[in-house]
Amino acid sequence: MQNLELLNQVTAFIWQEADMLDHSEFDDWLKLYSSNATYIIPIDPLETDFENTLNYAYDDHHMRQLRVKRLTSGESISTAPRARTVRDLSRFRVLGDEAGVITVRCAQNLREFRKDVLKHYTADITFQLVREGDSFKIQRKLIQLINSTDTLAGIGYIL
Repeated sequence: MQNLELLNQVTAFIWQEADMLDHSEFDDWLKLYSSNATYIIPIDPLETDFENTLNYAYDDHHMRQLRVKRLTSGESISTAPRARTVRDLSRFRVLGDEAGVITVRCAQNLREFRKDVLKHYTADITFQLVREGDSFKIQRKLIQLINSTDTLAGIGYIL
């Protein structure tokens, strides 16, 4: 049986993260991550060694800051005009709560509207969260797109 109080807490936190991304609250979004956190979007859906393989993204703190800067500067052709996005997150499941790390998996359906084109991306997302006061910090966010091995058009925003 799941701990429903914990499930509600992590769900609210993850929904908040999605809302920040959809509303371009990038400075607040960066603060959700621990200083040594990773943000990963692998190409191979079966890969587990993300450090030693090619990924769409494998961001540490510095790379997350650069990604936000590129999105907000208006100087990157892949981000101008900025995409409008809406994320739907569902099917939350706490997979573990061990040694201060809470592992949560959920489904994400993301719609992107840019240059008069509506695109849809679906992914399984696994978060590793660490408690910080009454809330959490993201230790790792792993985004596994269901079509990651397909040819993907440029993803000029944060999944």
